[in-house]
Amino acid sequence: MAGEGRLSLFAFLLGGSVVLLPPLAGAAWTAEGGRALALALHVAAVNGFLLLLYRAQLYQIAVRACWLGFAFGCGLLLSFTQSAWKHFGWYMCSLSFFHYSEYFMTAVNNPKSLTLDSFLLNHSLEYKLAAVSSWMEFTIEKIIYPEMKQLTWLSVIGLLMVIFGESLRKAAMLTAGSNFNHIIQNEKSESHTLVKSGVYAWFRHPSYVGWFYWSIGTQILLCNPVCVVGYTLASWRFFRERIEEEEFTLILFFGEQYLDYKKKVPSGLPFISGAKVEL
Repeated sequence: MAGEGRLSLFAFLLGGSVVLLPPLAGAAWTAEGGRALALALHVAAVNGFLLLLYRAQLYQIAVRACWLGFAFGCGLLLSFTQSAWKHFGWYMCSLSFFHYSEYFMTAVNNPKSLTLDSFLLNHSLEYKLAAVSSWMEFTIEKIIYPEMKQLTWLSVIGLLMVIFGESLRKAAMLTAGSNFNHIIQNEKSESHTLVKSGVYAWFRHPSYVGWFYWSIGTQILLCNPVCVVGYTLASWRFFRERIEEEEFTLILFFGEQYLDYKKKVPSGLPFISGAKVEL
């Protein structure tokens, strides 16, 4: 594992230590304004500590991992309450863990390709707008029709989809090892091999299948009907284009070997057959 991976894990856990605030703060936690003050002091103290320890690039890694850990910890705190925001806490845990684990798994599997972009926090403008729209829908519907956000059975289904998608994607990253990269490669390296074992024996693109169902699961978890439809359509279109682009490159790299694999193993995503090659 790259040293940056160990640093990120330390920072993530440091941010996640926010879960210790309720027992440490005691009665002050439940006092008026106590939670906001405790959270603000925690953020200031942790950020100051990181500034003392790290500089430049290392600080940039640490502060991102720490904020994701903080969001994960806050999500856990919400998850164990009986408030109407309980399921949003599940969502916060899902989202923050996804982004942190993308960086950590890259540090473990393919440290040569590890950059700040491996957190996928700057994925695209469309991705950010999709996230904000889901927060807005949840908040608006919670105000107008709060009972809609208390369908625990539906949120549990969404959470199971999130866990399945996350597990499948990380299994794909582990199986692919150094062959996995967040950016489609245009040149074949000496170590680049065609992975067909493990979850790649089930689907040609297990990491995309995992991400697809993870993204839809987050919106089912939030009971966001509008975003469920929007995320499904947007994700399907994105992965259709992404898979076609990637498969043309893979055919260029591996030729008949990939074409044979393509015939035997499905893409894993509904109604997406991948690159069409005329022989």
